[in-house]
Amino acid sequence: MEHSGLSPRPHPHRPRIGRWWASALMGVGLLALGASSAAAVAPGSLGTEYVTDAVDVLDPAEEQTANARLAAAFDETGLDLFVVFVDEFTDPADRIAWADETAQRNGLGDTQYLLAVATEGRQYYISSPENGALSNDALDSIEQQLLPELRDEDWAGTIAAAADQLEAEQAAPGRNTAVAVGIGAGVLGLGGAAYGITRVVRKRRTEEAAEQELAELERVSGSALVAADDAVKSSAQELEFARAQFGDAAVAAYAASIESVRARLLEAFALRQQLDDATPDTDAQRREWLERVIELCASVDDELDAQAESFERLRAIEQNAPAALAAAAARREQAAAQAAQTAAEVASLTATFAPEELAALEGAPQQAEALLAFAAERENAAASALSATPPESGAAAVSIREAEAAIAQAETIHQSIAARGPELAGVEARCAELISELEADIAGAQSVPDADGAVAAAIAATQGRIAEARDDLSGAGRRPSRAVAALEAANAHIDGVVQSAQQAARARQLLDAQLIQADGDVRQAEAFIEARRGAVGSIARTRASEARAALSRAGAARGADPATALSDAQRASQLAHQSLSAAQSDVSGFGYGGRSPSASGDLAAVLGGILGSGGGSSYGGSGGGFWGSGSGSSWGGGSSRRSGGTSRRSSGSSRRSGGSSRRSSGGRSGRSGGGRF
Repeated sequence: MEHSGLSPRPHPHRPRIGRWWASALMGVGLLALGASSAAAVAPGSLGTEYVTDAVDVLDPAEEQTANARLAAAFDETGLDLFVVFVDEFTDPADRIAWADETAQRNGLGDTQYLLAVATEGRQYYISSPENGALSNDALDSIEQQLLPELRDEDWAGTIAAAADQLEAEQAAPGRNTAVAVGIGAGVLGLGGAAYGITRVVRKRRTEEAAEQELAELERVSGSALVAADDAVKSSAQELEFARAQFGDAAVAAYAASIESVRARLLEAFALRQQLDDATPDTDAQRREWLERVIELCASVDDELDAQAESFERLRAIEQNAPAALAAAAARREQAAAQAAQTAAEVASLTATFAPEELAALEGAPQQAEALLAFAAERENAAASALSATPPESGAAAVSIREAEAAIAQAETIHQSIAARGPELAGVEARCAELISELEADIAGAQSVPDADGAVAAAIAATQGRIAEARDDLSGAGRRPSRAVAALEAANAHIDGVVQSAQQAARARQLLDAQLIQADGDVRQAEAFIEARRGAVGSIARTRASEARAALSRAGAARGADPATALSDAQRASQLAHQSLSAAQSDVSGFGYGGRSPSASGDLAAVLGGILGSGGGSSYGGSGGGFWGSGSGSSWGGGSSRRSGGTSRRSSGSSRRSGGSSRRSSGGRSGRSGGGRF
C-alpha cells in the first residue's frame, strides 16, 4: 500500500545486544523498570521497533517475526500498530488511561495505534487516535480476536492475530471510502509529511545505533586480537623454559594447547584481513566477523590461562619440594584410611538397593585403591629425585604433582560413594511427596466433569502407578529412581487430563451463555435488515449470512468440541455486530431523516418494494431523504447519523473523550474496550 509516496518502513537488523538494549530502554523510559525481577510499570518510552517487550515474554526469533508482521500490516493498511508488554499497569492502574498516556508520551500520530498488554495483571487495551481511520466497532473487533491467544498466553500469536484483524478491518469494503477520497488529499499532505519525518528520524537513529555498535566491536576486537597474539608468543617462550625445567613429558599437554590456540589465532587474523581488504563488506558481515574474532581471542585466553595455572603449581612445588612431598604422603594416608569406610558404605547400599541404582559405583573402590597405590609410587620417585646429587628438584616436582592428582581422584571416588546413599534417600522422600500429591489429585479429580471418561481412566492409571511405586520402594533391591520417574509421569498425566476436562467444562459453561448472546445478536441484525432491506447493501447482508452460518456451526459442535463451538459463537456475535453497523450506515446514507413519512415511494424503496409502489428513490436518486423529498438531512439536520456534531459519536469531535486532546490524558476515554483475559 502506498503511503504519501514514501517507501515501506525499513526493518532494522537487531544485533545480539538488541534484547538487552530494548530492556534498557524500558528501564529508563518506563520509570526504572529494572533489570531484575519484573515490576509494575508506569507509562514511559517505547522502543524503536513495533514491539516493546519489557518482561521478555517473546524470544528473539518471535520478536523479530512480530516486528516483521506488523511492518507488513502497515504496508497493507497504512496504519502502525505498536505493541508493549509489561507485567502490571500502574500509575495509572487503569488500562485505558495507561495505554492512552503511553501513546501520548511517545507522540503517536493519527495513523498509529498502541496495544498494551499486562501479562501478570491480565489486562489489555488498544489506544487509538481521536480521528483515526478505525471505528470503535473495528477496534472492538480487533480486541475480540485477541482473547483466545491472550488467554492461552500465546503472546506471539496475539500480535499475529492483531495484525490479521487490523488488515481485515482496514481493508474491509464497508469503511467510509467516500470520506477518505473527499478529504484524503489534504490530510495525506500533512499526515504523510509528518509520517515521513518520523520515519526518517527513526531510521537515522537506528543507523546511528548500528554504527556505534560496529565501532565498539571494532575497538574491542582490535584490542583482543593484540592481547591474544602477545599471550601466545609469551606462552611459547614459557613452554621452552618449562620443558627445560620439568622435561618433555610434563609439558606435552601445554605444547598441544599452544598449537591449538595458534590455529584459532590464525583464523582470527584471517577474518581481520577480510575486514581490512579492498572488497566492500556489508554491516551484517562486519558484525559477524568482528564477533567471531572476539570469540576466538577469548577462547585463546581461557585455554592459556588453564595451562598457566598448572605450571604455576609445579613451580610452587619445586620451590619447597620436601614439604610438598610430606604433605602429599599425609594426604594419601588419610585417603587410604577412608577406603575402609567407603567399602562398608558400598556393602550397605548393595544390600538395600537394586544393582541399577549403584551402576555408577561399580568398581569404584578398586579404582580408588589403584590410584592411591600409584600416588605412593610417585612419592617414592620424588624422594629419589630429591636425594640425588645434585638434587633433581624439577623431576621431583613433576612426580609430586602426579601423586597429588592421583590422590585427588581417589578422594573424588570416595566422596561419590558416600554421597550415593543420601541421594537415594532424597529420591525416596520425593516419591513419598509425589504419592501424597497424586492421592490428593485423585480425590480432586473425582469431582471434575468427565463427559468422555478420560478423567476416570487417568484416575485408574494413577492408582496403578502408585501401587507399582510402593512395590519399588519396599523390601530389599529397592528401585527409587524407577519409582520417581513413573510417579512424575503419572503426575503430569493426571494434571493434564484434569486441566483439559476443566477447560472443556468451562468452555461449555461459557458456550451456553455465548450461544444465547450470539443468537440474540444475529436475530437483531437480521431483523434490522429485514425491516429496511431496500436500503441495505451486500456487505451487511453478507456479514449477517456468515454470522448465521457461524452460529449454526457453534450449535452443531456444542457437544463434541465446545472450544471450537465457543470460537464460532464468538465469531457469530462479531459478524452480527459488523452486519448491524454496516446496515445502519447504509440506511443513514440512504437519507433516513428525522421527519414524518410523506413519500410512499421512499418508504417502498427502503422496505424493498413490499408496498408494491414500484418506484421510490434509491442511492443518489432525486427523491431526497428517507421520509420525504427533502434535502437528505439526517438526525437533527446535521451531516452525521447522530445528533450533536459531525462525529460518529456525540460529545465533541473526538471518537474518544477527553476534550480537545488527541488522546485522553488520564481516566477512561470514550471507548471502554479491552478488559481482562
